[in-house]
Amino acid sequence: MLPVILGATAALWITAAIVEHGPGKVPLDRLGRAWFDVHLMHPDEDAPAAARRGRPRSEKARLAILEAAAELLLARGLSAVSMDAVAERAGVSKATIYRWWHTKEALALDALYNEWAAARPPARDTGSLRGDLLSLLRPWVRLAVSRPYGRVIAALVTEAQTDPAFAAEYRARFVEPRRAAGAAVFRRAIERGEIPAGTKIDVALDLIYGPIYHRLLHGHAPLNDRFVRDVVDAVLGGIMPGPAPAGGDSEGPVQGASQPSAQARPGAPRSPASHG
Repeated sequence: MLPVILGATAALWITAAIVEHGPGKVPLDRLGRAWFDVHLMHPDEDAPAAARRGRPRSEKARLAILEAAAELLLARGLSAVSMDAVAERAGVSKATIYRWWHTKEALALDALYNEWAAARPPARDTGSLRGDLLSLLRPWVRLAVSRPYGRVIAALVTEAQTDPAFAAEYRARFVEPRRAAGAAVFRRAIERGEIPAGTKIDVALDLIYGPIYHRLLHGHAPLNDRFVRDVVDAVLGGIMPGPAPAGGDSEGPVQGASQPSAQARPGAPRSPASHG
């Protein structure tokens, strides 16, 4: 309220000066006094909210909130995290958090996105579809299994099933960017002539990401580099004109991978036991 009163006072001073001295002849000392009273003695942080609306957010506070939210999410899970707990850990007020995130679910989504974006290396153009996919998926999978992110993602997916607005935000912030990166890989392969121009990219992406999320969310089997290679090879075997190329894998062939038996290979002689 005080800045408003001072602002009105300054306006009266200036108006009186104009009446007394005429337009364009207001003494600089009187203008300077009005400016000093309003802007220097009472800076922006004391101004009403409407006047502060255009101020840039504090990057330091924002990062502290995101880090605190990520730590609590991974330690306790989404259901046990509250805005009060995040504010206490980040050293900010709850009002500061609500200024940027309207719900704890929205904050959790940004915290997860911030963690993964900071740790994710850019995908490389290896010159082959298989190499590009492995370059894209391996770092993400290694990050996803490094901490209990599966529990956090499961909670966000659950929330998305009951809240349409959050579901749209979840897809825009978390799902679509990852799919867009994968789609770019497939488009490069089409341009190189590796796969048919009519390849259904959306279906191929579902076939690749589906098994990975299945293991991440359910934890029924290991999610590792070997599984990523198996998924990529299975998908490429279904969409490429010939066998999936062996190149593009810097780690070499998978050790212990099952190989077709002599009976299964075309043209191989059958054992006596196989005859009726």
